[in-house]
Amino acid sequence: MHHATATVPTEHASRYLRQLCKHWSHRFTVAFTPEAGSIDFGGGETVELTALPAALEIRVSTGGDLAELERVVEEHLQRFGFREQLVFEWRPA
Repeated sequence: MHHATATVPTEHASRYLRQLCKHWSHRFTVAFTPEAGSIDFGGGETVELTALPAALEIRVSTGGDLAELERVVEEHLQRFGFREQLVFEWRPA
């Protein structure tokens, strides 16, 4: 299993967390509150989100292509946060 984390500076972390979870809730198992969310893509692929006052923490886990899962999460959040420049610095966990 491969894991990575990113802390994305933003004042809108809770909004992006909810948007991402709602977006994928029609296809995947999703649970979320304004402060935390999880998305289970199945097959061991998961995304966990934590909204902090000035950042969104993201943890991705997969048995497959870690870079691809990072890219998919990043692209979706970039679309939701188009009014600001979101910076992702993925770190292996």
